[in-house]
Amino acid sequence: MKEIEPPPFSIFLLISFLFVFFCTDSVFGQRKNGTLDLSLKKSAIDVADYVHYTTVGQLGLTVTNFGILGEGYNNPHQPSCMYKQYPDNIKEQIEHMSYGGLWIGGIVNGEKRVSTAIVDGVFDYGSEGFEFTDTGDSIRERSSITTSPYYSPKAVSHQDFITEFHDMGLVPEHTPLNVTVHLQTHAWNYKFAEAFVILDYFIVNQGTNDIKDIYIGLWADASVGNMNYTSIYEPGGGWSWYDNQNGFDRSLFDPMPDDDVPGFPRNNAYQFDVDGDNGYAESYVGFSCLGSETVPRQYWDTQYNQWPWNSATNMTYPDYFMPLTDEQRYDKMKTSVPTGTGDLYTEDGYPNTPGSWMILISAGPFGTTPDNEDSTSWAFHPGDTLNVVYAIGCGRWANADLNDTPERRELLRANLDWAQKAYNGEDSNGNGVLDEGEDQNGNGKLDRYILPAPSPSPKLHVEVEAGKAVLYWDNLPEEFEDPVSRKKDFEGYRVYARRKTSNVDNEWTLLAQIDKKNDIGFNTGLDVLRIKDEFGMPFYEIFNADTFYYKFENTGILNGWPDKNVYSVTSFDTGDPATGLESLESSQLENQTAVIAGKTPANTNEEWKTGVYPNPYNAHAKWDGFGVRERMIWFYGLPSQSVIRIYTLAGELIKTIHHDASTYNGSDSATLKHLSERNTVFSGGEHAWDLITDYDQAIATGLYLYSIEDRESGKIQTGRFLVIK
Repeated sequence: MKEIEPPPFSIFLLISFLFVFFCTDSVFGQRKNGTLDLSLKKSAIDVADYVHYTTVGQLGLTVTNFGILGEGYNNPHQPSCMYKQYPDNIKEQIEHMSYGGLWIGGIVNGEKRVSTAIVDGVFDYGSEGFEFTDTGDSIRERSSITTSPYYSPKAVSHQDFITEFHDMGLVPEHTPLNVTVHLQTHAWNYKFAEAFVILDYFIVNQGTNDIKDIYIGLWADASVGNMNYTSIYEPGGGWSWYDNQNGFDRSLFDPMPDDDVPGFPRNNAYQFDVDGDNGYAESYVGFSCLGSETVPRQYWDTQYNQWPWNSATNMTYPDYFMPLTDEQRYDKMKTSVPTGTGDLYTEDGYPNTPGSWMILISAGPFGTTPDNEDSTSWAFHPGDTLNVVYAIGCGRWANADLNDTPERRELLRANLDWAQKAYNGEDSNGNGVLDEGEDQNGNGKLDRYILPAPSPSPKLHVEVEAGKAVLYWDNLPEEFEDPVSRKKDFEGYRVYARRKTSNVDNEWTLLAQIDKKNDIGFNTGLDVLRIKDEFGMPFYEIFNADTFYYKFENTGILNGWPDKNVYSVTSFDTGDPATGLESLESSQLENQTAVIAGKTPANTNEEWKTGVYPNPYNAHAKWDGFGVRERMIWFYGLPSQSVIRIYTLAGELIKTIHHDASTYNGSDSATLKHLSERNTVFSGGEHAWDLITDYDQAIATGLYLYSIEDRESGKIQTGRFLVIK
């Protein structure tokens, strides 16, 4: 197996502490009509942040604050570049890239310089490669989802990451360009936009010299494999790093085929696993330059290069060699490798041999002022800002063909095309645009990232009873106006549940669907689940000052069963038959709510009866894990404010539990702790215990006594339970 080494984060931290960066008052925010929001401030804390990854869509991409993408397959609980991260089938949960990173090349006083976030072979060739340093701030997050804890009206997408880094740290043997990079990433949960992440780079010349002919690139150590097939985290496990093949797609892309404006070539660099690993790795990863607001598209082009891992020479493909110096790296960024012919090459002219191939896709030349009359050369002046936008996307094989074909790449192409459409946006009159140039009036004002959107998921409230969950939701989606069509095209609601214990194979089950009576869909009418008063007239319920108009009951669920009942209500629209856009549906992730049903709600009566279940408790119950801290019994019939005390038969107090029905979230039990971090509803009258004493010891087989005190009345009830191991 190919050796994976994480970047030397201690070096990043040391460099960051030593270097005091002078630009401390702004981070670029949402861009509309050519303006930038500078409201987010940086803290004085210096930290290398490599724990943030996108979660709203199906592409889980790790983003750092020092230019690197991915986490090197070092953490089994964190995706590097995983699609789908929420699969219906484990064969779809595929990793695609160990590490990737930004490259910036330019010419300063006749000298070619390249600053790289990461390159292959750096462990053999010195400290070059890790040449960006964080500026003393961890990644900031914001969201356009109104129910998100990160909601901000300035958010561009469902999940924005905002960070910045620079190349002016104390990296030996590296001559910096003296630039600061502000990065915004954008991700959505729409079905058509859940497979790509947009990388919006703003580069500032912090030096005193012009930089000529800037090229901006993404380097990637892609490797397509499925941890569920052969996990690299298990002894002797791991897929082959050397059965991957690359390509570059320059087919025509025309986002508006009905107009008279011609399209332009795609620039999709991609990689795939040659044999698909027995169906476990049938997926593509792709990289595309979407555009630049600084330089019109007609003045720049994309270049593609590849070379084998950790090899400075390549006897089979001599043109495909690893660049070791800044001059070689700049030349790679400026010029595509020659395409070949014959059996050693694909029809597109790229190596036909599987291997551990690196990817470098680059675009340029860029700058802020043309350096000659025909704009083939550009200058980047001190203090100026340059913008370039990339996308990383994935897509399943579209057919079972074992050969790489445009037809098999159809889903990857469609996903990256949506990224391009999102970037293109629309002009100041609301017209979709072909490219990032001026609008139809020549104003040069565009709104980026304007996508057709389903009506949002409604606000969801869940009440829990014994063996039953009652779902309530509001009607706000019915007033939603699509940002592209400008129409209120809401059609109906869908109620979902899932009953799985993990993200693998956690397919949602459709419990109910209602839609308008308009000759579209099932025409059930929304009245089917409408709350009604005693006279059968539309009515409502109020919880926590919020008003709800619809109600659905799910019965027969198990009491005390953790993470087995998760609910969501989505909304969907009519679609747009005129443009071929199918019906869009909001994401189940927006309002998903976990439920743990209990035998009793919080007890507020003077007459109350408590108990324990299961009783007797047999170790290794179905809800238990394998560790001693992953066991659980439930106390039920609890008053809202109560104290549980557990004793041995000898009368020794071994555990005291304080129960508050209004705040209980399961965090004091290892089995339930993860639910405390998500929206989870408990019955209120129950509390779980993990069979660990106050002395941090697991209890033994035997009979135990308990007392439950109502803190309001002072009354006490007692009982006993048996533990069998």
